[in-house]
Amino acid sequence: MKVGILGAGQLARMIALAGFPLGLEFIFLDPAADACANRLGEHLQGDYNDVSLLAQLAERADVVTYEFENVPSTVAEFLSAHTQVHPSPQALAVAQDRLIEKNFFNGIGIPTPAYAAVNSLEDLQAVMADIGYPAVLKSRTQGYDGKGQSVLKTVDDLAAAWHKLEGVPAIIEAFVPFTREVSVIAARNIAGDIVYYPLSENLHRGGILRVSECKTDDAMQEQAQTYITHLLEALDYVGVLALELFEFNGKLVANEFAPRVHNSGHWTIEGAQT
Repeated sequence: MKVGILGAGQLARMIALAGFPLGLEFIFLDPAADACANRLGEHLQGDYNDVSLLAQLAERADVVTYEFENVPSTVAEFLSAHTQVHPSPQALAVAQDRLIEKNFFNGIGIPTPAYAAVNSLEDLQAVMADIGYPAVLKSRTQGYDGKGQSVLKTVDDLAAAWHKLEGVPAIIEAFVPFTREVSVIAARNIAGDIVYYPLSENLHRGGILRVSECKTDDAMQEQAQTYITHLLEALDYVGVLALELFEFNGKLVANEFAPRVHNSGHWTIEGAQT
């Protein structure tokens, strides 16, 4: 089987290295000439929206996936008309927009911090009475590793934080005074079978994950598995998914999910059979 991957960065490289012992071959689409996975398979170099390259990828790959969620969802939709794409374009579209993602969580019974959409400084000023301080202002799209985020501690922070986003659509979220940050990773196959990894406890500094520690027999494992099961089934998801959560007052609230392999699961490369 030949697997096509949108993106040829570090996660695509890890996927390919895990796939070789299973007899899989790989073909990558990535704009960078020096993409780090390009020695592990055929590299189609070009823009993700290049229809000619997408047609080649669809023709040569038995199934297509993606290594990160900032690939345009329209690209996944185009490919899905010509070959199998897993996870689905819907999962990619939900994960790309924090507002859509939070609405989706709440719609399937997964709790989140209080939040509101903001499209102007006036919107932001108006909703703060309900959200309260401190809070976190985030761009709705293109955010990762703490980018596109500002912590609001007082009313004096609003204008500067809004202008820092340069007017892009945003979401304001109540700050969660969490005990810890955790994530659960699960995989679901085409038949709907789900398997779970043990919970990981995560330490971030500067918005970037620094340490993930596997927690066997964690008291929050069952609750985390319940939430990620709801998410996988609601999306009819096929593939690996990571759900990031805050533990607060003995309960879990969702932060975001990643429709892909995730850095909080890097420990599994040497620390797990699979």
